[in-house]
Amino acid sequence: MTEINVCPSTLQEGFATYSPTARKLLFDGKAVSHVLDFDSPNNDSADNEAYLKNVGRISLSGVQPKASLVVNDEGRLVKPAEKERGTYILKPAPSSYALLDRKYCPANEHLTMQLASQVYHIETAANALCFFRDGEAAYICRRFDVGPNGQKYSQEDFASLAGLTNVNGGSDFKYCNLSYEECADIIRKYAKAAPVEILKFFRIVVFNYLTLNDDAHLKNFSLINRGDGEYHLAPAYDLINTSLHLSMPRIFALDNGLFKEGMKLSDTKTVGRRDFEEFGRRIGLSDRLIKRELDFFATDHPLAKELIDKSFLSESLKRSYWLSYKYRRTTLTFS
Repeated sequence: MTEINVCPSTLQEGFATYSPTARKLLFDGKAVSHVLDFDSPNNDSADNEAYLKNVGRISLSGVQPKASLVVNDEGRLVKPAEKERGTYILKPAPSSYALLDRKYCPANEHLTMQLASQVYHIETAANALCFFRDGEAAYICRRFDVGPNGQKYSQEDFASLAGLTNVNGGSDFKYCNLSYEECADIIRKYAKAAPVEILKFFRIVVFNYLTLNDDAHLKNFSLINRGDGEYHLAPAYDLINTSLHLSMPRIFALDNGLFKEGMKLSDTKTVGRRDFEEFGRRIGLSDRLIKRELDFFATDHPLAKELIDKSFLSESLKRSYWLSYKYRRTTLTFS
């Protein structure tokens, strides 16, 4: 097992496992091992039977497998008992050879989520890396749709709220039917405090652009009701710099981009601050709010570089991440 010297959740230096801050966010203060008791399924010599025994049923979203886990009395992440609701989602590295540097997908998602929460103060699912016994990293996040007593909160993604399925929306229904402007209309329809939730949504859309996440499709945004009778925008999840793993990355996940009538997107130079200013106005934000937010995203935040440098990406991927992020930030500087 590779020794670590930064918290595999917060990336704070001086920790060989989860820091107290991470334990509080992820495990309600419990000491939990960052090492799993079994090998990665991607290891050629792995005992896949042992993996299934420890993880249980696997679901597949896109190209990335997911499994449900809980923390046991010994501070280990294990599969839930029968009829027990899982409280964590485990995402090993995807197995698709079409992805570049696929073993770094967990580190990429973890870094991007930490940038969102630590640098840009976007509410995210509590998250971390954990490590299989053979040393390979996996991404783990705490489920925000499960309450402290195991109760399941009502959560609906934007595809469901728009009534879209592969039957009436086509095989690419998550991508080809709506724009981000129309997503704001969904929030306005269902959220009582719509202006607050739409501002949160605007910030996530800008962040996804900044960090080159071109897979922010309709199922990666949700509204959640935590029992107070009101729907709010769910914490951000599935944030990842897709340009590190795709040979032909896009700019936006949704085919129409920001606007209902669509956008002409030939290369990154076709999108800039002016587009997000117009997007903000269309979804009901004031010019003052739009300027405040875009100025914040365009600002050089030293913590971003620190987190990238301390992340579990390879050195070459750290450089690629930093340079692409830095360039996108400059496009938000001038109208």
